[in-house]
Amino acid sequence: MSEQVKKPIGITETILRDAHQSLIATRMPTDMMLPILQKMDRVGYHSVECWGGATFDASLRFLKEDPWERLRKIREGFKNTKLQMLFRGQNILGYRPYADDVVYNFVEKSIANGIDIIRIFDCLNDLRNLQAAVDGTNKIKVREGRGHAQIALSYTLGDAYTLEYWTTMAKRIEEMGADSICIKDMAGLLVPYKATEMISAMKSVTKLPIQLHTHYTSGVASMTYLKAVEAGVDVIDCAISPFALGTSQPATEVMAETFKGTPYDPGFDQNLLAEIADYFRPYRDESLASGLLNPKVMGVDIKTLLYQVPGGMLSNMVSQLKEQNAEDKYYDVLREIPRVRKDLGDPPLVTPSSQIVGTQAVFNVLMGERYKMATKETKAMLRGEYGQTVNPMSQEVIDKVIPGEERITCRPADMIENEMDKLEAEMKEWKQQDEDVLSYALFPQVAVDFFKYRQAQQEKMDMTQADTKNAAYPV
Repeated sequence: MSEQVKKPIGITETILRDAHQSLIATRMPTDMMLPILQKMDRVGYHSVECWGGATFDASLRFLKEDPWERLRKIREGFKNTKLQMLFRGQNILGYRPYADDVVYNFVEKSIANGIDIIRIFDCLNDLRNLQAAVDGTNKIKVREGRGHAQIALSYTLGDAYTLEYWTTMAKRIEEMGADSICIKDMAGLLVPYKATEMISAMKSVTKLPIQLHTHYTSGVASMTYLKAVEAGVDVIDCAISPFALGTSQPATEVMAETFKGTPYDPGFDQNLLAEIADYFRPYRDESLASGLLNPKVMGVDIKTLLYQVPGGMLSNMVSQLKEQNAEDKYYDVLREIPRVRKDLGDPPLVTPSSQIVGTQAVFNVLMGERYKMATKETKAMLRGEYGQTVNPMSQEVIDKVIPGEERITCRPADMIENEMDKLEAEMKEWKQQDEDVLSYALFPQVAVDFFKYRQAQQEKMDMTQADTKNAAYPV
């Protein structure tokens, strides 16, 4: 690239979502975020990722916060910066596919409450599961001039995932009407020279901007970003240093410094970034002291590259084996994971497919016979309820686990009737804002517990004295 052509790299800051989701199980409360927003707004980020993913569930379940309220407060703090969220396609932020009317409603309310960019992904890369969310975003864009639909491809390895696979997907994403593409490398599997190859190939077939998201788990992420930027990637996801590295993203300050004085220089002020880092550092220390931040997730785990297993999936598996007093079976399960993945059509390992494959592998090893017992999620996957996989699933496994059952070949959501009215009728006694219906749709039990808590707070009841079993709350 010649000296003259400037192409500053866009940087998306993940501290308010993926960084703390990856390192401290999404436990950062809204009050921790608000005091620093004005400084963050001055950096010049491409966007700030602050919502979606597990933040919605964690806010309601553990922090007793309204996620919609969080979004509105964050929106107030950012006058000049785009806000971004992560959206699980037809599963929205929950764990089952929802009807299209719920997806449309959720997209509309997300944008109305302050989201600019919706990053939409599907655990099988089945683009049919993303269409409703893209259409919903585009409808609002036409009507209000706001909203950006970014489709994220879950990056994974395997015979089926050739360069041709990725370029074909890029072309199809452009045809679907998306505004940009994200390569979502949730396990840190994309190595530097592969990134050069992949970005160059995708750039040759699409005009859409391409963003790269990875995790530091396997230790290569910063080098991967360097090669990707040189190959023409438009935006990279980074985290401010106290919550960077480990299972999180490369550090914002380091990447900004790396490109300083080059055509890719984002032009960030290191003093301003240092003030933001100083703000989060005591919280990091506190999280380490309380055990919320486990030093284990801060290192490099090269097993990720050996077994292609995301960090969260590994820790899940270890705790399942511990419960069964079967920790000695760790390597047997690691060897079983690729076999189960192959049986299920080689899906990328990301929520929820990673949990499905991992849990089934544990069962197969502990039972001493493969698929002697199958989880309901494995059965649903084999039936086609999650969508279409890149390779066909094992007929032998289908015959053993769901013999004679009918399989779905259409888009799974085509089988689901509209459900907004029914959901609203079920929870109307708790409704204080339209958004409450959506909270209830995603997490019925957790949302109702939160609504009870909220009502008690509003009526200044003493929750410690509350007799929740009999719903008696002393004031």
